[in-house]
Amino acid sequence: MAIDEAIFRETIKNKKKPTIRFYGWHPAAVSIGYFQDPQSELNLEQCSNMGVDIVRRLTGGKAVFHNDEITYSVVAGVGEKSFPANILGTYKVISDCLVRGLAYLGIKANLAPAGQATKDLDLGSCCFSIPSRNELLVAGRKICGSAQMRTKGGFLQHGSLLLTFDPVKALSVILPFSTSEHLAKLKNSVAAINEGIANPIETKEICNSLKKGFADVLGAQIVEEPLTPGENMLKNDLIKKYEDLRWNIERKKH
Repeated sequence: MAIDEAIFRETIKNKKKPTIRFYGWHPAAVSIGYFQDPQSELNLEQCSNMGVDIVRRLTGGKAVFHNDEITYSVVAGVGEKSFPANILGTYKVISDCLVRGLAYLGIKANLAPAGQATKDLDLGSCCFSIPSRNELLVAGRKICGSAQMRTKGGFLQHGSLLLTFDPVKALSVILPFSTSEHLAKLKNSVAAINEGIANPIETKEICNSLKKGFADVLGAQIVEEPLTPGENMLKNDLIKKYEDLRWNIERKKH
């Protein structure tokens, strides 16, 4: 999270070109949306018992259990022609990139239409319970959850693309109270890349395919680079915030 924020700030400050990043999580963690209250929406005791970290994102949205997945992040400054100047338009462009990338893996994904949410059983704190408009579905089930924040200077969007999914473990940390009905609904709502296949796809192959998808849709050459000195320095400073219990639980800074 510190790296994402550092890239976002430095991109706006120095008018840098957009950055696309892929990463994973170790140990497993729950990221909570900027406005969420983890004390009422998470099972904090279970997170502690299982060694699952909790971190607050800059972006809004619901809680995400990060375990066996690829997280993507996209950062761009204002005025970038590849991305519309609104949330829904940017979501659609990035989702189109992910759809193209997944197609290289033989996975047919499509964008969720508006109004797909159902209210028959509350899984309100869980990101993957309901697909938002322009998020990704495979055979009607959500495979990628995304969140975005915007300022006058640009935007940061990141999302979780599941490799496998354990609904029992996810529910145990995300919902303070859950039932067999909650579990059944979540199972029927979520898809994963390596679900039901004999030979899991290598993470590197998935990332390369996603990279090709972004390059195709954006019509851009993507060059791999390390963090800039400015990004690295800012990241090291921001880590203090993301390690701070007051930020992660109470959204209070030093």
